[in-house]
Amino acid sequence: MDSAQLQEAFGEVVRQRRLRLGLSQEELSFACGRHRTYVSLIERGRNAPSITTLWMLAEALEIKPSELIRRAEKGLG
Repeated sequence: MDSAQLQEAFGEVVRQRRLRLGLSQEELSFACGRHRTYVSLIERGRNAPSITTLWMLAEALEIKPSELIRRAEKGLG
């Protein structure tokens, strides 16, 4: 697995979870303290979040950080 695939899989997990919760990118960005453009870049697999951002995203998405990672890994299968 290469980093681009991992970033894309992780971004898709974030996007799916956000949509499931009925949040816009702007609402998610406000909840996790990051700019909307940054959230968009993560969802599109263009940026990889730091460990701190991972935790903040998970909290805003009401899910454990490890679960976000597990789902991304599962998506690579």
